[in-house]
Amino acid sequence: MLHLVIADAELELVPRPIRDHPAVVNHAKRRGKKPEEVLLDSTYHHAALKKLPDGERRGRPDIVHICLLNALESIANKEGKLRVYVHTRNDEVIYIKPETRIPRNYNRFVGLMESLFRDLAVPKNLELLRMEEKSLVELVEEINPDGIFVMHEDGKAMKPSEFGKILSGLRNPVVIVGGFPHGDFRSETPWERISLYDAPLMAWAVVNEVIISFEHWIF
Repeated sequence: MLHLVIADAELELVPRPIRDHPAVVNHAKRRGKKPEEVLLDSTYHHAALKKLPDGERRGRPDIVHICLLNALESIANKEGKLRVYVHTRNDEVIYIKPETRIPRNYNRFVGLMESLFRDLAVPKNLELLRMEEKSLVELVEEINPDGIFVMHEDGKAMKPSEFGKILSGLRNPVVIVGGFPHGDFRSETPWERISLYDAPLMAWAVVNEVIISFEHWIF
């Protein structure tokens, strides 16, 4: 079983310091919501983000959306060989059941995430998505893996096929992929770092390479 963690994901509701910013207020009003009920999104809140620490990297739910679409539609997930988690910048962990079908439409996905932040589980009777307060280190300890790998541009260079072979030889490996557009992890990541290419890759590209390389050796 491969455990894939999208870590330090830039997924959060609009934080308190910018809830009265015109860009936030107007966007929330158009959607018929209060500012504190709206997902932070750099597309709509770019001007407000300039007032936040790390504002240049925050408000990127699109990264999580694309990563989840790719991972949950993979052969590994359909065959019961993959578990996917999202860890946010504010130390929340989203547990995702393998049978979950993430909306392909981005706006519907945003609405789903807003419901999850409000209710902590969606839908409440099935809990296909469930959120808990938890750090990345705590999540990894909970999984209790026999191998932990952090995908990082400064990591040990390795061909995807070689990495897939290593993953296939483990019982319960964890692979951590950063869910942010640039920069480094905010969380502690005291584990082996791996690089699959000699230039930076977007998070969803790394997710694809990891899963496909893993599938090559187990199917």
